[in-house]
This record gives sequence, structure tokens and C-alpha cells, in this order.
Amino acid sequence: MDLLVVKKDGRREPFNPEKIRSGLFKALEKRPVSTELINLTALEIEQELRKAGATEVPTKLIGELVMRKLKRLDQVAYIRFASVYKNFTEVKDFEAALRELLETKKKR
Repeated sequence: MDLLVVKKDGRREPFNPEKIRSGLFKALEKRPVSTELINLTALEIEQELRKAGATEVPTKLIGELVMRKLKRLDQVAYIRFASVYKNFTEVKDFEAALRELLETKKKR
């Protein structure tokens, strides 16, 4: 099934799994995570999107899935990705993300 990605401005473009893989590689640069695991994670995200059965997916959903996977995979990479995805502009944005991460860790 062909997926369309709905951008924030309403434009639609064909789903490109390479964009997910590229985002993961950037976030995980110089982190102790294998290329195989990064590729597997990208594939898992794509499968989750396709399993939902929708023909269109918003970029917000894709970003949230990537962040959820990164949070479990590598917390430094999660913060890196979140800082770009959520457009952090101040130190307090990082602090809030770190607090959330620590709270999540405590609950496990």
C-alpha cells in the first residue's frame, strides 16, 4: 500500500522510509548503536505506520514514533532528535525533556 505523508503545511508527498533511517542515523551518530539495529528500528516504524491501515500519515505521527523508539534505544539520541523535532530554542526546553526522560525511567 502506498502511503502519503501529510506535512505540517498540508502538502502531501509519498512516504520515503529513507527519511526515517536518515533521521535515526543523525540522532545516533557516534552513539553505541549498530547500523543493523538502526535499520531494524526504521523498519519497525514503517511497519507500524503501514499496519495502521491509513493511506495518509501526518508527519507528527512519524516524529512521535521515532521519538518513542529513540527513547528506548538511546537516551542521548532521543534528546538530540527531540531538540530538532520540537524546535528547542532555550536551555529550559532541554531541561524539560530531560525531566520527562528521567520520570519515564523511574516508572520502569
